[in-house]
Amino acid sequence: MPTASPTVNTTLPIGPHAVQPPVVLAPMAGITNAPFRTLCREYSGGKGLFVSEMITTRALVERNEKTMQLIRFDASEQPRSIQLYGVDPATVGKAVRMIAEEDLADHIDLNFGCPVPKVTRKGGGSALPFKRNLLRAILREAVAGAGDLPVTMKMRKGIDDDHLTYLDAGRIAVEEGVTAIALHGRTAAQHYGGTADWDAIARLKEHVPEIPVLGNGDIWSADDALRMVRETGCDGVVVGRGCLGRPWLFADLVAAFEGRPDDYVRPTLREVADAMVRHAALLGEWIGDRSRGVIDFRKHVAWYLKGFAVGSEMRRRLAVTSTLEELRAGLDELDLDQPWPSGADGPRGRTSGNNRVVLPDGWLKDPYDSAGVGEDAELDTSGG
Repeated sequence: MPTASPTVNTTLPIGPHAVQPPVVLAPMAGITNAPFRTLCREYSGGKGLFVSEMITTRALVERNEKTMQLIRFDASEQPRSIQLYGVDPATVGKAVRMIAEEDLADHIDLNFGCPVPKVTRKGGGSALPFKRNLLRAILREAVAGAGDLPVTMKMRKGIDDDHLTYLDAGRIAVEEGVTAIALHGRTAAQHYGGTADWDAIARLKEHVPEIPVLGNGDIWSADDALRMVRETGCDGVVVGRGCLGRPWLFADLVAAFEGRPDDYVRPTLREVADAMVRHAALLGEWIGDRSRGVIDFRKHVAWYLKGFAVGSEMRRRLAVTSTLEELRAGLDELDLDQPWPSGADGPRGRTSGNNRVVLPDGWLKDPYDSAGVGEDAELDTSGG
């Protein structure tokens, strides 16, 4: 098994914060809320960086009720990390100043990677870096408003293979004072299909040696993370879909970077079932309604149970439970002594590709013209 070596960095500097090991939980809408971050952090022993769901700058400035709930951090979360989405420099600047002045977080990440149509059709997410001047204006406002808080950004390679933006965007980020960059090695057109281009991560690292570069895409195991660092020279990894139904992946990541591959977690179904019930209970506490917590947890059931002999009927039953007692009783009917199955690893979550990127009219005509993008392009809800 791979072990850590001197060629693998074990600390990632994010402004004043030393992230050790250099692993980051990617923001995922409806997933990386406070309960899921708590689970991942418990498995990692508090090591690593765990980022909130995407927070829309307009909704934050307007103090939208759902948004204010999403930026509540557990007392044990240090540093507190918020990901912001915005397309209007003035609104982004207001949101960042609000975070800094009201001490709402210790680190701000900017989303330029989201490929979903409701975001890109407004010119946001992975569509935005094509507009170089707009990207620069947003980064300038964010860094200026953040004061001493570090500002990082997450992006994709570009809109499609004919409109790659990541090297230009990386250089602009360095010039505007961004602390670190995370690159998902796919274009917006790829969505989550195909294979992540790790070579692009290596090229970005060579292009912007001044600041840390993090790699993202197709990290399904701790060994994948070590391999990405070794193959690309990146300074750390961002893990998204790989931890769906696998919060203990962060225990593996810590063990991998500390050179302890024998300590990888291989839970029995009994241990997985206990984690599922705890996850659902934490959601209930966070939402303030135990039943709604279990209902929100339903989306996680298939991810947790992947690879185990459960049966399609029981999977369906567990995916429609409404109480903790019902969830626990259903799980207790299974053969909980099943060991970790060989088919449990590998891709989870969204894997489909989508070759059409929904963009504002005329978006690709001129990469330097940002006319028509304004405050009204901001989404008014957070969490994706």
